[in-house]
Amino acid sequence: MNNFRTDNASEFVGTKVTLPGWVANFRSSGKIFFLQIRDGYGYIQSVVAESEVTAETWEACQKITLESSVIVSGLVSKHPKKDEYELQVTTVQVVQTAAEYPIGKKDHGPEFLLDQRHLWLRSSKQIAIQKVRHTIIKSIYSFLDDEGFTKIDSPILTPNACEGTTELFEMDYFGERKAYLSQSGQLYLEAAIAAHSKVFDFGPVFRAEKSKTRRHLTEFWMMDAEMAWHDHEDSLAVQERLIYYIIQRVLEANMTDLEILERDPEPLKSIQLPFIRITHAEAVAKLQQLGSDIKANEDLGGDDETLLTQSLDRPVFVTHWPAEIKAFYMKRDQSGKVALCDDMIATEGYGEIIGGSQREDDYDTLLKRIKEHDLPVEYFQWYLDLRKYGSVPHSGFGVGLERLTAWMCGIKHVRETIPFPRLINRLEP
Repeated sequence: MNNFRTDNASEFVGTKVTLPGWVANFRSSGKIFFLQIRDGYGYIQSVVAESEVTAETWEACQKITLESSVIVSGLVSKHPKKDEYELQVTTVQVVQTAAEYPIGKKDHGPEFLLDQRHLWLRSSKQIAIQKVRHTIIKSIYSFLDDEGFTKIDSPILTPNACEGTTELFEMDYFGERKAYLSQSGQLYLEAAIAAHSKVFDFGPVFRAEKSKTRRHLTEFWMMDAEMAWHDHEDSLAVQERLIYYIIQRVLEANMTDLEILERDPEPLKSIQLPFIRITHAEAVAKLQQLGSDIKANEDLGGDDETLLTQSLDRPVFVTHWPAEIKAFYMKRDQSGKVALCDDMIATEGYGEIIGGSQREDDYDTLLKRIKEHDLPVEYFQWYLDLRKYGSVPHSGFGVGLERLTAWMCGIKHVRETIPFPRLINRLEP
């Protein structure tokens, strides 16, 4: 084997190489076979001329089917008209002749494609989506590392929820008590800020809400970050720098993928810092002017989020929400009626990407909030302890990976942005 891959073909022009891969497409033109080979890094057209290969190789080409696995050898050449590279094949070894592939060129319904998700992942658009997702993940790690964050792994099995248990998956814990699949690692991250100052986690979380919207999954990936000595304004600055950094990395690394996805990159290119900031009260007033029936103390629905950003060229922070509709751990302003929190709403109708807030750092106030929300104090005693031993002002936020990926890729439904989506009606494959 050599170090040749389809993404470094330019370095091997005039060199004989060997390439293992899969037949993504093929066609025959008389005495020539054209094989499009996918090796996991890209695609390359491999030209098999009957006059240049053995009878055994030519016969092997006659048996090739879509998605057959092969090992081809040949000379790398530059395409005569395009900025592409080809393989002038000398030998073809068929490792496995694939059965008739169930996904054809015709249009298939979403349910059929989800049933075939294990195979659908091989399609060019799905490959492009996962490459963008990969860039986003790398970018998050890179940005937070440069900002001095330490990764802390929070538990998936928890004895309590961040915001009550009505939308959590409940399970018996060895028949002795109840446990829940985590909806966020936030509370555990707050325990780590006194050790590391700025921390984050990144992993799967679970929501049992019976939602069928294009923005919801039952299992998804979340990055949560917590920062000591950061007030609400400090947190907003970190959030917008992070998202801007991710956008630049995607535009730098994934232009080919965005082209495959037919994603217009111009709306992403036009995004600049700082992002727009409006209060919840201002957002409600604007939405009412635009025809929404939203009320003063209501959450923004998906249509509201789309309406709010329809004429904007950059994301908007909706801040200072009514405390009565927000979580118990969010610090309030001096009036006691408004939470120091934010939702970052993406452009182009992609909705909420980030939710964040300054956290309540006073013991007595937090205890009061827990009781007001009818939460079991005993399960939150450890969380309250954090306010007894060196409590400081601190803030945090969470980023939904699938929604962010959908926005970058220009895809309307988040089910395409995760390798194996889990939905209300789908647990397979």
